[in-house]
Amino acid sequence: MKLETLNELNAERAARRPVIVVTDTDTGAQRLVRAHDFAADPLREELSKQLRMGKSGTIEAGGKKLFLNVYAPTAKLVIVGAVHISQALAPLARALDYDVTIVDPRTAFASHERFPDVPLIAEWPDVALPPLNIDHYTAFVALTHDPKIDDPALLHAFQHDCFYIGALGSRKTHAKRAERLRTLGAKETDISRIHAPIGLPIGAVSPSEIAVAIMAEITAQLRLPPKEKEQAA
Repeated sequence: MKLETLNELNAERAARRPVIVVTDTDTGAQRLVRAHDFAADPLREELSKQLRMGKSGTIEAGGKKLFLNVYAPTAKLVIVGAVHISQALAPLARALDYDVTIVDPRTAFASHERFPDVPLIAEWPDVALPPLNIDHYTAFVALTHDPKIDDPALLHAFQHDCFYIGALGSRKTHAKRAERLRTLGAKETDISRIHAPIGLPIGAVSPSEIAVAIMAEITAQLRLPPKEKEQAA
């Protein structure tokens, strides 16, 4: 790899921006494609597919054999609420290689006894969330059922382009939440991004089952193309 390409690659990775290095396996010629340039690239469909899957691989295009080396940021999961569902959700997400952080100002819930292996921040969202550098490769879930905690946390998620935003509660509960968020200045486009009731509709009842439903929905948002995401919702 040329030094110039390597420097560009390192800069994009440091900024948590996904890139793909395309290598002609016959000639060794390489080029770096940033995610925001995919739409104008002749390999746009192949590039988008490989990035969604988070896997490198070989393709054939234009009579050439090309290797697409995918560099995607490690996905984060920010869980607001150190509740029973979180106790099941955090290890499940970590098994899927997410960087997990739990935020809950209620120290009775956010204890290392309940979450021995997960980073905990026992602060209110306005203090806890900014240092986490939430971005497009972050899944964000609000599980406390407490508007004083969940609502400001959701407003923060709106501002940082999370690829998934979910919130616990029934449709009736969510309607009340949406009205509160409007009062706080949230846009309809932001509110419409909230997955609520949270998780895929698999009939989940127990905290562990709800965690599976949430993680499945997060995975669908990360991996599926837009049309299939709608079908999965």
